[in-house]
Amino acid sequence: MTDEAFMKLVDMGVAALGERVHERLKNVAIVVKDYPSREQREDMGIAPDEVLFGLYEGVPQTERGIDAPLLPDVITVFKEPILAAYSDPHDIAICVANTVWHEVAHHFGRDEEWVAEEERRRGKEL
Repeated sequence: MTDEAFMKLVDMGVAALGERVHERLKNVAIVVKDYPSREQREDMGIAPDEVLFGLYEGVPQTERGIDAPLLPDVITVFKEPILAAYSDPHDIAICVANTVWHEVAHHFGRDEEWVAEEERRRGKEL
């Protein structure tokens, strides 16, 4: 899959979040990388053999102060782990959309336990 086609799936995942989320999604860059860097893995405590589809890096909205200007948060979707896990284009699109949703939930202050439970409830586990 080309980088452009993959980015289109990411854009579709963002669009699927809906207007209410878009109105609250502030100061966030959403990017695509092939793999997480060594530094990202170390910072997050992710073992080299663990699969990582996406990563949120920043200050969740629930922890932001009023006065402090912040650098943009970054949500990264990792292309190659997703393509290694899924071969069907439909499954790839679903995984990308779920990954975007998952990382945006972290931007809004939801912890991993809440996100995992909500994914189970929605039937959207990765």
